[in-house]
Amino acid sequence: MTTAARILGWCFLILGFCATTGYGHYLDQFYCGQDNCYELLGVTRESTKQEIAKSYRQLARKYHPDLHHGVEQKQVAEESFKKIATAYEVLKDEESRNDYNYMLDNPQAYYAHFYRYYRRKAKIDVRLVIVVTISIISCIQYVSRWQRYDTAIKYFMSLPKYRNKALEMINQNASNGTTGKHGKTKLSKAELKKEHDEQIRKVIENNMDIQGAYAKPEMRDILWIQLFLLPYTLGRYVYWSARWIWKFNLLKQPYGREEQLYLIRKYMRLTAVQFDSIESDTVEQFLRQQLWIKANFERWKVEQENEKKKQMADNPRYKAYRRYMKNHGPGRLTFEE
Repeated sequence: MTTAARILGWCFLILGFCATTGYGHYLDQFYCGQDNCYELLGVTRESTKQEIAKSYRQLARKYHPDLHHGVEQKQVAEESFKKIATAYEVLKDEESRNDYNYMLDNPQAYYAHFYRYYRRKAKIDVRLVIVVTISIISCIQYVSRWQRYDTAIKYFMSLPKYRNKALEMINQNASNGTTGKHGKTKLSKAELKKEHDEQIRKVIENNMDIQGAYAKPEMRDILWIQLFLLPYTLGRYVYWSARWIWKFNLLKQPYGREEQLYLIRKYMRLTAVQFDSIESDTVEQFLRQQLWIKANFERWKVEQENEKKKQMADNPRYKAYRRYMKNHGPGRLTFEE
């Protein structure tokens, strides 16, 4: 499954959870809350704008806080005045009134109410917010991939094995006359070291095939590109599934190398990134053992588990742990072992 498909799946899951937990409470956040705007103004849905404005003016004069005396009466009037003003703000505008009528007729369409209300309230199109959000995620995703790749290159540069191999290649190119960037220009020690590290890094980047999560990032891996290619990806998956069923389930044709590797990865329950990070020699050994055959894989899995148990049994720490469990059991904690 692609990153885009996973992200879309999580979005739908979160929205579904919010819809389930928030149903019955979301109406309180919009328009007049639990009150009916028409009832607050004493009008009906068939009332004209003039009738609504007239009713509002009458009620505003009746409940204006300045016309009431006493703390308690003033507070009650102020609360009623706020509700009347809110109801009038909703119904005086044709677009807002249509959105409110839509909510009354379709109370279950909570996502549509959320979009309509905040689009008009904030004067910002939610689609623009989605575009900006996806763009930010894509930028963060691309930068983080470059950081992981840079970390991997620096790690290989620090290992003597790869560093010495890179130095051999640099010296070999120098003897063949393919280097000599500065000629006779005299450089300081810091500049020489910097140039030296750049040459080593360039050699490692050109010759190391880094796979998995630390692979060199590509534009097609970011969210925007994956969303753009999502129809193509889904179509390709449908074609691949139909081809698999036709060739291997119906026609019983033998598996090719690509199909064999897919079955091995499926049996191992690894993602494509995890499987690609396995050494090529190990993958070739999987193919020689014909692990795409279910029976062979199950036998290989048992052998691996037994080998792991044997290694643990030969481990001194594991032996000490077993002695401790045998002598004292799990109910006692000491530092004797």
